[in-house]
Amino acid sequence: MRVAFYAPMKSPNHPVPSGDRLMARLLIRALELGGHHVDVVSEFRTHASTPEAAAALEPAIRAELERLRLTWKSAPRPELWFCYHPYYKSPDPFGPAISAEFAIPYVTAEASYAAKRDRTGWAASQKRVGEAIMQAAVNISFTERDQAGLAAAFPQARLAGLKPFIDTALFEKVSPAPDPRRLMTVAMMRAGDKMDSYVMLAKALRLIEDRPWTLAVIGDGPMRQEVQGLFAGLAGRIEWLGERNAVEIAELLGRGGIYVWPGCGEAYGLAYLEAQAAGLPVVAQETAGVPAVVEAGVTGLLTPDGDVSAYAEAVAALLDDRQRRDAMGQAARRFVLGQRSLVMAAQVLNGILRDNAGIGVT
Repeated sequence: MRVAFYAPMKSPNHPVPSGDRLMARLLIRALELGGHHVDVVSEFRTHASTPEAAAALEPAIRAELERLRLTWKSAPRPELWFCYHPYYKSPDPFGPAISAEFAIPYVTAEASYAAKRDRTGWAASQKRVGEAIMQAAVNISFTERDQAGLAAAFPQARLAGLKPFIDTALFEKVSPAPDPRRLMTVAMMRAGDKMDSYVMLAKALRLIEDRPWTLAVIGDGPMRQEVQGLFAGLAGRIEWLGERNAVEIAELLGRGGIYVWPGCGEAYGLAYLEAQAAGLPVVAQETAGVPAVVEAGVTGLLTPDGDVSAYAEAVAALLDDRQRRDAMGQAARRFVLGQRSLVMAAQVLNGILRDNAGIGVT
């Protein structure tokens, strides 16, 4: 099956790493494991910060749509259009039109819709997203929260669930050698939710300075200086490891003890799955989509949203109880390797496409 893959927010070929780029790449690999031939058919980024910026993109959108049509006049046409993460700031202006014109199924993954945005100038983009959701043969959600949101907004839409997953191959090769006092985090250093999480983490760790912990931070970004400033005064306890490749991250996580990341506004967080695959229990907030990737009380501890003291107490609880930490770390590794692998996701995804879009391997 020839699949046209499009990610309007960030192409899987984008140079800047992020969870969004990683999930796009994972979906492509899952489709390929399912026996499909996948082409990233456009690098056009529709992401706009304001409604005015979105409107200014329209001439370029029309030109890109025409380019796609001309491409398939001489080349084999796709048999499925797969759009990853359309939402009001990054709608898919191509897939619905191409799918209708070529009479092929249209599928979305991680689509979202918020009616409140209609009142803030985004009605045109929202309309485009809503029409795509209704046209789709199936809309795949990664969390129950997101699926419920789509069901509420579009009761007639066709929906399916695929739990967040990672490629576990690197982590299967890791032999965990945990240092129970070594806290780990992996995150970009940028404004917004990421910075909010760093702020909360720094505040929480200052509340438990009496405990024997160290923190290793993997990541970099435009706010590196500001992030490091949050931990000023904790000299000797923070290790800044910078940006690392996937192999290095897996190995470093395998030598950690507890994964600490509050996850402010986290859609779900693939880094949580990677940490658990390496044998680390997680301490995060019970917010947004985090419960979709951490089994509370089994593979980690989830604390009330915004409660810094509760977060600090949860980290301290695992530092103080090595037996519990070890049991959760082992359960975390079993959970991800056994239930959230790329191979399992490929099987589920193929079943969704077969049952909802009539798509099989050809």
